Amino acid sequence: MEITGLQKQTLSKDGYAVLPGLVPEKLTNVALRAINHSIGKGIDPKDVPTFRANSYCPELRNSPPIIDLLHKTPLWKIAESLVGKGKLRLAGPPQIALRFPAMETPGELHPHLDGMYSPNNRVRKGTIQSFTMLAGVFLSNIPNNFWGNFCVWPGTHRLFAEYFQANGTESLLNGLPPIEMPEPEQILAQTGDGLICHYQLAHTVVQNVSPYVRYAIFFRLAHKDHESRKKEALTNPWLEWTGI
Repeated sequence: MEITGLQKQTLSKDGYAVLPGLVPEKLTNVALRAINHSIGKGIDPKDVPTFRANSYCPELRNSPPIIDLLHKTPLWKIAESLVGKGKLRLAGPPQIALRFPAMETPGELHPHLDGMYSPNNRVRKGTIQSFTMLAGVFLSNIPNNFWGNFCVWPGTHRLFAEYFQANGTESLLNGLPPIEMPEPEQILAQTGDGLICHYQLAHTVVQNVSPYVRYAIFFRLAHKDHESRKKEALTNPWLEWTGI
């Protein structure tokens, strides 16, 4: 499987592309088995805020059932084709992102960019831990809105770049740029679907009002030279994406 021209156009315009049927059922089942075995041992309630911001099942993050979703599927090859062969690296361990059913009515959606400080995400205050792309694999069906969907504000990768060109990248330390945001879009997906998302795309996870746990794995990937030009990448969104 390779990324199509239409998917590249969508990625360029909207900042993300869904890759249907990317991961075979055998690999999604292996990952789900490992995750469910882990959470079946119990979760200390005091750990939940950190797990939500970082990762559930931290002991599994670098294990074969999770890493194989990146390296034994077309996902790594597709991601690499977008930045250049041999120019991509993992920017930290994978995230096992679970969203359990909630009893509250969904509230207002709040967009964010990864790598910005919050009390539970272990990002040092006064820093931006940016990267190049977010690659994901959905391990459960998400056929409706407010089923714990990955939610994006399409095109904000371009709008933020324009803001940083005019106002400087240090402004990001004060929060997201104060621009007029487009309408958010909740991504629908099937088990095994993949996702490629520009780092600079505003996103969030919505409340899960379904009867089921939402399972997903996210890999933060960076160009090998990202650290030396991370500020420039905020003003030039395709600096590190030679395949676009």
